[in-house]
Amino acid sequence: MLTKLLFTAIVILVAWLVVRNRWRADDDTRLRPGAESGTDPSARSPQRAAALGPLMPRGAVKLAAYGVVVLMLVGTALYLFQDWQHAREIVQLQVVNVYTGQVERYEAQRSDISQRSFVTLDGRRIQIAEMERLIQIEP
Repeated sequence: MLTKLLFTAIVILVAWLVVRNRWRADDDTRLRPGAESGTDPSARSPQRAAALGPLMPRGAVKLAAYGVVVLMLVGTALYLFQDWQHAREIVQLQVVNVYTGQVERYEAQRSDISQRSFVTLDGRRIQIAEMERLIQIEP
C-alpha cells in the first residue's frame, strides 16, 4: 500500500517538473531579446503559432491538477473508511474440538481475530488449542 502511494507521488512530482520546465521554456522564449515579442500573434505562420501557443491555459491545468489531487484524497479517504468499517464488522465464530465434536459459538469483531486467539464482544480473550479449529462465519 505504501509503495503504491509513493509511486503515485513520484509520478505526480515528475509530471509537475515536466510541466514547470515547459512553462519556463515558454517564458524564456518570450522574454529572450530578439524574439518576436512585438509582433502580432495572428501575423505568425500557423505552424509557429501552434508551436508557441500553450495546449491548455495555465488556469485550466491548475484546476485539473487540483481536481485530480482532490479526487485522489477523496478516494483514499473512502478506501480507508471502508477498510475501517470492514475491520469493525461483527462475525460469528465457532470453536470446534476435533476429538469430541463439541462446538462453542462466539461473536467478535473482525479486527480482534488473530492466528490462535480472539477477543469476544464482551471482552473475553479466547485462546485456541492445537486440537481445536476456528470456523469464521461471514455475515
